Amino acid sequence: MKKYYLPLLIGLTCLSLSGCSFFKKEEVKADESWSVDRIYSEAKAALDIADYSKAITYYEQLEARFPFGEYAQQALLESAYAHYKSDDPETAIATIDRFMRVYPLNPNIDYAIYLRGLVNFHRDIGLLEKYIPRDESQRDPGAAEDALRDFNTLINRFPTSRYAEDAAQRIVYLRNRLAQHEVNVANYYMRRGSFLAALNRGKYVIENYDRTPAMPDALVVMAKAYKILGMTDLSDDALRVLKINYPGHPGIAEVAQTEVQ
Repeated sequence: MKKYYLPLLIGLTCLSLSGCSFFKKEEVKADESWSVDRIYSEAKAALDIADYSKAITYYEQLEARFPFGEYAQQALLESAYAHYKSDDPETAIATIDRFMRVYPLNPNIDYAIYLRGLVNFHRDIGLLEKYIPRDESQRDPGAAEDALRDFNTLINRFPTSRYAEDAAQRIVYLRNRLAQHEVNVANYYMRRGSFLAALNRGKYVIENYDRTPAMPDALVVMAKAYKILGMTDLSDDALRVLKINYPGHPGIAEVAQTEVQ
């Protein structure tokens, strides 16, 4: 029966995405007599019950009718969150960027940076991957690098922000993930015989992702690549660092068995 799970999941997903076409959508429109407070309240109520489409519509109408003031600023920021929760990262980031550009002195700018990091943090996770997980170090690192940059910006600019602690934890996770990605690529190059490319990937981990779990594996790649390339002294240096810091690592034996080409 397991072989039917994936087609069933895809079918249910497609049905859920297209199911709204079978029903007439309720028109969402703020009455002309509504105050800015009323429109914002309706948008926030929709946001609170996860009706993100409705919330976005009200936020857009609020901004169009009342483009200035505190409500407009908050509506823009909350609409960015609604787009993020609606799996629309491109619009979410564009909205956040506009908020930070137009309102750089807004007291919630730290949250805007944090939200941008969250969007990038989840940006490269496809729909099926939410149900069928895979090794995250195998994903394209672009979005993870953007998220790391956002969270570092938050920590540096607003170290006492209420979001700083969570950002710091995500930074640790992202650095580990990105370091492992580099090692995965390095090992791929080793298998292909591209030893210089593998060496450079290993060096990149050592220079940019220190104190990550991928460090010993990066040292193994460097020691093996240097040895194969005939750079014995540099190979011995990398192996010595590996032995001192990770004495029980199985890569020590791998380096010893590596033959010079």
